[in-house]
Amino acid sequence: MTRSGSNPGTAWLLGLLAAVAAFAARADAVAAVQVLRAGGCGGLVPMAPVLRRSVALDQLAEAWSHGTPLPQLISARGLPAGGTLGVHVTASDTQLLEQLRRSQCAALADRALREIGAFRRDLEHWVVVSGGSAGATPAAQYAAVAATVGSGTRYTSPPAAAAAVSLSQRALQLVNDVRARGTRCGKRDFAPVHALSLSDTLATVAFGHASDMAAHHYFEHQDLAGKSPADRVRASGYREQLVGENIAYGPKTVDEAVQGWLDSPGHCENIMDPRFAQMGLAFASGHGSQHGLYWVQLLAAPRA
Repeated sequence: MTRSGSNPGTAWLLGLLAAVAAFAARADAVAAVQVLRAGGCGGLVPMAPVLRRSVALDQLAEAWSHGTPLPQLISARGLPAGGTLGVHVTASDTQLLEQLRRSQCAALADRALREIGAFRRDLEHWVVVSGGSAGATPAAQYAAVAATVGSGTRYTSPPAAAAAVSLSQRALQLVNDVRARGTRCGKRDFAPVHALSLSDTLATVAFGHASDMAAHHYFEHQDLAGKSPADRVRASGYREQLVGENIAYGPKTVDEAVQGWLDSPGHCENIMDPRFAQMGLAFASGHGSQHGLYWVQLLAAPRA
């Protein structure tokens, strides 16, 4: 628990933990996409099943890397109709997960997607994800819409997003329920206080710190660059008056994470602080001997 001034179905989750741990240890685009899907983009969208690796989509990604527009390749190969997503990013192994998250994470985590292919050249990665089946013999057609993003070009015609409550929304409900009724944090009583709202910016910053802790096996509010929670929030462009951060390692559900914070006086006081107006929450999975989930909750009071 830290606070800084202006100087973010249990069974289903448990079933995915093994896959997350296995993929997180591999620094490639397919592994990164699987981690993002298993983690629901750091708790921002519903968790999604593991994708099947497709040789046909690998070949399509390689052909795309040679400069032919993805829609043209898809049409020329006559692949079956269905939703598709193509993402091209330039990133080092340590940056790849965050770059893919920033590019099109919600679409990559769509539960209607089934297959994935990828090609890499130096620091460039081409990823193609499909909701249909490309099969062993390329013969498909996918509708694709091109758009430009900061890290490269994306092509997307995603299927409809799954209608499910995100982990962030669940965390917000739990936090606002206790804020609405008031509670006791250790020896200190807190009266009811106004509800918080979600901030996408705080959630993104929270995911960045959670994934950094998971990747580098540490558990601290200060990151390896010496930055505090307020430093990280400020660097995102968020104009803050006050920042608080709760972190946890090990809880397997968002309910467990929030309850653990409420049971700890300092973390509980952060949650009940009437000065905070917004929150963001995310988690990332570690690997190896530290393969549990790293949770980060950011609370902030924006400047007027």
